[in-house]
Amino acid sequence: MNDLASSSTLSHGAAEAPSRLSEFMQAARRRRGLLIAGPLAAAVVAAGISMLLPPGYTAKTSFLPPQQQQSSASSALASLSALSGLGSGLNKNPVEQYVALMQSDTVSDRIIEGLKLDEIYKNKFKFQNRKELGQNTRIISGKKDGLIIVEADGPTPELAAAIANRYVDELRRISGDLALTEAKQRRIQFESELAATQKKLVDAQLQLQQSGINPNALKTEPKAALEQTASLQAQLVLAQSRLSMLRSRLSETSPDVQSQKALIGSLSGQLAQMKQPTPAEGSLDYVAKYREFKYQETLYDLYAKQFELARLDESRDNALIQVVDPALLPEQKSKPKRSLIVAFAFLATLAGLLIFIAVRDLPKAPRRT
Repeated sequence: MNDLASSSTLSHGAAEAPSRLSEFMQAARRRRGLLIAGPLAAAVVAAGISMLLPPGYTAKTSFLPPQQQQSSASSALASLSALSGLGSGLNKNPVEQYVALMQSDTVSDRIIEGLKLDEIYKNKFKFQNRKELGQNTRIISGKKDGLIIVEADGPTPELAAAIANRYVDELRRISGDLALTEAKQRRIQFESELAATQKKLVDAQLQLQQSGINPNALKTEPKAALEQTASLQAQLVLAQSRLSMLRSRLSETSPDVQSQKALIGSLSGQLAQMKQPTPAEGSLDYVAKYREFKYQETLYDLYAKQFELARLDESRDNALIQVVDPALLPEQKSKPKRSLIVAFAFLATLAGLLIFIAVRDLPKAPRRT
């Protein structure tokens, strides 16, 4: 008996579904005038409202940010035992870093102030202006092609293009103020070391001249052992400078730090083996001053070469922000999107009316007991 009752209930429910659908279609036909006029009226009103909305324009620019490449200075470092690996340990900067720079408060404030966007946004506080600028700007980084795309919205074509192009200009400006590239980091480091070594070289030369020895004459009759010792001392100082740079970024257990410490130990051992017997009393002052002069001269030459290479690489890096497509004046409005507004109003009103008909005109299904 229970099985028969269950089968009867299922058959009744299956028959009831088409019946409810048929009743809904009949109710919709009775209300077809409302279903046609309502959405059309809503669409007309939406079209009228969209005509009153302020127009908006979108300008787009795309460019290649500075790329981290194997520089000429980094290649040259490999030829010097004390400088090998100096460029390889420096951080590489991904595209996302430049995107983050363009989204920084500094860049936003410069753009707002330069283009007087605060007079357009009319916000009370700076953070509100930054927020509105961020809402009107989209910065997209291409992971495959490496391009950065900037899309900017504005009430006029001129302002939209100006905002997009200004982001590129401000990226050039802020990247020039910060030591972002490998070449700039190396240039700053070598520039400091070169200035200090130059002063020491001048002092050593003056001391040597006061001893009555002409530096030019010394160069024509070099002391091979002293020159080799001076060269090793210069390389040792550079290796110690390299270790200091690595320790500022890496831990003591990192492979780069351990390798550099091993190099310093090797250079120190070579210097210990090359110690010469104490010279005669009469030549002691001459040998010491000559050795100091050659040491500072060798060190200065090494720093000067690396400084020049780093400076050339830096100038090349600064030119690597290459604009592929500058932002031009948009030819048509990007918003309001009237067709979407009208379509949404039409469909939303139609859906609302269908729900209204289903609730009001359809009789409630009787409860089963």
